[in-house]
Amino acid sequence: MPSGIPTNRTSVSLPTEVSREIMQKTQEGSAIMRLARRVQLPGRGLTIPTITGDPEANWVDETNVKPVSNPSLGTKNMKGYTLAVIVPFSNQFRRDMRALYDAIVQRLPGALALKYDKTIVGTSTPGSGFDTLGSCTAQSIIASGGNTAYKGLVAAWSDIAEHNGALDGLALSPAAEGILLNAVDTTGRPIFTGAVSEDNVSPILGAKVTRSRGIYVAGEAGEGTAAGTPAIVGIAGDWTQARYGVVEDNVQISISDQATLTIGTSQVNLWERNMFAVRAEIEVGFIADTACFNLLTGAVPEA
Repeated sequence: MPSGIPTNRTSVSLPTEVSREIMQKTQEGSAIMRLARRVQLPGRGLTIPTITGDPEANWVDETNVKPVSNPSLGTKNMKGYTLAVIVPFSNQFRRDMRALYDAIVQRLPGALALKYDKTIVGTSTPGSGFDTLGSCTAQSIIASGGNTAYKGLVAAWSDIAEHNGALDGLALSPAAEGILLNAVDTTGRPIFTGAVSEDNVSPILGAKVTRSRGIYVAGEAGEGTAAGTPAIVGIAGDWTQARYGVVEDNVQISISDQATLTIGTSQVNLWERNMFAVRAEIEVGFIADTACFNLLTGAVPEA
């Protein structure tokens, strides 16, 4: 919002439960948040201890000195960054508060969750202390030559295991779901035949599956099925090695009917148009052991 623009936040107020519901639906709408472990994130950030390697036990004779295992200790810093969106409404919503609440709860969580997931699957971060997975090892799940979707998933499983992880979750875009549902065995029968519903996708290779439109990054060739950078269509990983942090349990809501918004290249004055706008923002972070994750791509493998 431009500085110096007067605002009026008293004409419409939202109850706390609406703010909490937006936060809950944001978490439900994000595939990353449903798979990663949540931590409460202080406003100043958080330092999380990490252990490299597992302690090792050994057999000892009676009265002998017991073995000491000393895995390497380290830390990772997580910082919270503000993720925000402003949505304008016509004044007809002001006359029907139930309609306003419903519109806000339906539209804002999806926008916040979509951007959060797109950020995690990409390579551009909002700042230090915020990890992304866009540079992880990639495995193609497009059937081509000797490669199959099943082999691509197993390759991800193996790579994660080689880095001391265990594949326990898949975050898939609708494009990845389509690829996997089309995967067939040598007799033409579908390999992945589990149920797919609005709220649930059956496990794949025993791993939990979540879906989000944000888990997609198009390649240079658009759909990523020709030469060029492949399209990222999913993430496979050990989600015990990932944390997302939330500074507050509520989404911060601000409402104005006198601000001037920049929509594209145009300046829109809300008061002149009998409109008002709702600004929603959350402060979130993300860290992970990126070696324990693989990207799933829709690229044709190299011959």
